[in-house]
Amino acid sequence: MIRINQIKLKPEQGMGGQEPEILENKIRKLLRLKAGEPFMYEIVKRSIDARKKPDIFYSYTVDVSGLNERDVLKRVKGNQISVVSLVEYHFPDSGRKDMEHRPVIVGAGPAGLFCGYMLARYGYRPILLERGMDVDQRRRVVQEFWKTGHLDKECNVQFGEGGAGTFSDGKLNTLVKDKEGRNREVLSIFVEAGASESILYEGKPHMGTDILADVVKNMRKSIINNGGEVHFGTKMVDVCIENGSIKAVVTEKRGQGEDGFEKGIREKIETDTVILAIGHSARDTFEALYQKNVPMEAKSFAVGLRVEHLQSLINDFQYGIKEPEFLPPASYKLTAQTKEGRGVYSFCMCPGGYVVNASSEEGRLAVNGMSYSKRDGENANSAVIVSVSPKDYGSSHPLGGIEFQRKLEEKAYQVGRGKVPVEYYGDFKNAVLGNMEADEISGRYTPEIKGQWNYGQVHSIMPEALNRAFVEGMEDFNRKIPGFAAADVILSGIESRTSSPVRIHRNEKGQSGIAGLYPCGEGAGYAGGIMSAAMDGIRMAEQIAREYKPFSAVSK
Repeated sequence: MIRINQIKLKPEQGMGGQEPEILENKIRKLLRLKAGEPFMYEIVKRSIDARKKPDIFYSYTVDVSGLNERDVLKRVKGNQISVVSLVEYHFPDSGRKDMEHRPVIVGAGPAGLFCGYMLARYGYRPILLERGMDVDQRRRVVQEFWKTGHLDKECNVQFGEGGAGTFSDGKLNTLVKDKEGRNREVLSIFVEAGASESILYEGKPHMGTDILADVVKNMRKSIINNGGEVHFGTKMVDVCIENGSIKAVVTEKRGQGEDGFEKGIREKIETDTVILAIGHSARDTFEALYQKNVPMEAKSFAVGLRVEHLQSLINDFQYGIKEPEFLPPASYKLTAQTKEGRGVYSFCMCPGGYVVNASSEEGRLAVNGMSYSKRDGENANSAVIVSVSPKDYGSSHPLGGIEFQRKLEEKAYQVGRGKVPVEYYGDFKNAVLGNMEADEISGRYTPEIKGQWNYGQVHSIMPEALNRAFVEGMEDFNRKIPGFAAADVILSGIESRTSSPVRIHRNEKGQSGIAGLYPCGEGAGYAGGIMSAAMDGIRMAEQIAREYKPFSAVSK
């Protein structure tokens, strides 16, 4: 395969409908092909080159096939053209052990969905349990919560089909090293389920919450069509362990009343294989597993606040153009190190997006960021978060990080009087630094928030050390993007669900100290976003396949 790097097209060429014709002509010229000489090509990557803004280009990497590689390399020279071997994903051959019971997957976020998708595709007929509702019902419930403030504790921004990623920006990039081709496999499955083919090559691919909802629904249909089952409104409340091995899970079905899950509507599902893809917010499940002596430990994560700017400000800094016609809304990624050694960094940046009330517990409030596929909101938002470790939790308990989160969320709920609390950065900074002579602040920014909100003393939510680190980071970012720390920038909080504060131990075969229990994805502490969670779900499906034969209903 011949690979060509750094083919440059102007924005209006790349996004104005001329892309195929112009790319083909450039490939012919670079490879010195004769007129009419046939070939095929595939876009491998498309990124934005804004180093000489406002003179901006789309930069393409393409793979060309159907040519004699040796002849081509004889007539062309330079680092722009090379021969590459593609990494193709291969699901492992099945093991020799009979599977007495169908595998059970707990959680229908990216990790659980992809684990279930792969197991179903290869004949293992998984049973997938999700405490929340299917994506259509879930969207209605979440919209009602944002409108009225009435929280469904079992179906919300955190719980339900697609997991927390369903109500997010839908970013599909990851820093996970991928020698096995799982990254490409995840993207290909997304495309099969209805996502745009462009996610296969965009430098910063994303879907948006509107597209993600339909994609996860199609993935669920595929699981069912391949012999799997998906049960919504079904929460795992216990695991049955005998002689150090999983024997069954106990579930509760969702009731019809206000109480959600009703005691007594229980079912025991026998299984010797349980994939724990519970997500980072399944706090009651963590507690139940801890009571069963499932090995786990507290881990570091990060907390902070959502920061809103005008999208035009970010566009102008990144592109030199406030309203680009043929470029996507610009993004940023910022990091800093405080004098005390804490990391401060932007997280889950949402161009043209919205801050969302992402709460899942009564009397506690958490926020997240979300955008639609067009990313056409007036504001850009990002979490600016500060690293925390078990020494900040005030406890050596494995679940100490959860209690740390809860205290912050309780404070946020109080500060916002039950609604998302909002404060100007200038007021926040003055309160943290003790500037008692500050002027009253007003300005350009209006919050774009899904959910009810109130102005409040956001500076009173986090401990003093974290507040000071946050301000130090914001001031550093302002030197990189002028206006980033303007006095009228909008803050809201608390961003406390950046990743799991718990890691459930697993060995090289993917199993916990309990045989047959496979901790998986972001909730178990092995992923940090849609892509890495999905890849970990595939990894756990592979581990099961290496050990077991596909499940055969005929012999059961």
